[in-house]
Amino acid sequence: MANLKEIRNRISSVSSTMQITSAMKMVSAAKLKKAQDAITAMRPYANKLTELLQSLSASLDGDAGSKFADNREVNKVLVVAITSNRGLCGAFNSNILKQCAVLVNDTYAGKQVDFLAIGKKANDGLGKKSNVIGNQSQIFDNLTFEAVAEIAEELMSQFTAGEYDKIELVYNKFKNAATQIVMTEQFLPIVPIEGEDQNTGDYIFEPEKAKIVEQLIPKSLKTQLYKAIRDSFASEHGARMTAMHKATDNATALRDQLKLTYNKARQAAITNEILEIVGGAEALNN
Repeated sequence: MANLKEIRNRISSVSSTMQITSAMKMVSAAKLKKAQDAITAMRPYANKLTELLQSLSASLDGDAGSKFADNREVNKVLVVAITSNRGLCGAFNSNILKQCAVLVNDTYAGKQVDFLAIGKKANDGLGKKSNVIGNQSQIFDNLTFEAVAEIAEELMSQFTAGEYDKIELVYNKFKNAATQIVMTEQFLPIVPIEGEDQNTGDYIFEPEKAKIVEQLIPKSLKTQLYKAIRDSFASEHGARMTAMHKATDNATALRDQLKLTYNKARQAAITNEILEIVGGAEALNN
């Protein structure tokens, strides 16, 4: 059994760790509320915009919007991997890296797959084995639509220039604080609605559909990327809050166990001292 000083040091260390994890949990909870409100408010607009764009694209004839809907033979793929800049958030980042590995080894086996990292963890994890063409980790320092729009414009430019035949987004979709869903979402080319789902509704278009689609496509793609990053941002704080909550509970349980061990060791030491005193007194009396 460890001596009393060692146990006291362990109790002090665990207590300090518990204070840190508890503080991180509260910070993430505060940030989560703001991030959750942002993505919840944005989703209906983003989903409706994408739905309208897909419906219009599917109903158009000719080459309207074709440069963003050009389904070429897939030889070169760009995967935009969205993670966090920091760790201590459970499997949040590792799940993205695992999904990226699936895309490289299974989905696009034999193809050229490059990565654009959004988040330091993606850059660090993918840079060891894959070709990372860029790192946009600074986006989280000022997460605005304008900043994300610049990244989306560069992606659109790379696709239309023929540098890549397909662009995928891999990110964590926010469901609740305890659950994040890993998503692989096609960014380019645009996927039109097929079959019976084609329905533009009872709309009067002014100007004509072709001009609307031409202006709507870039805005929709920028919104799609912004929504993905916002989803990931909210998921990160949810994952970190959950991870720190579990860490705090584990530290509390360990501290209580160490205190019990300490009390037992202390009681045993006191008992031994009493026995030695009694034994010495009896020896003197005899």
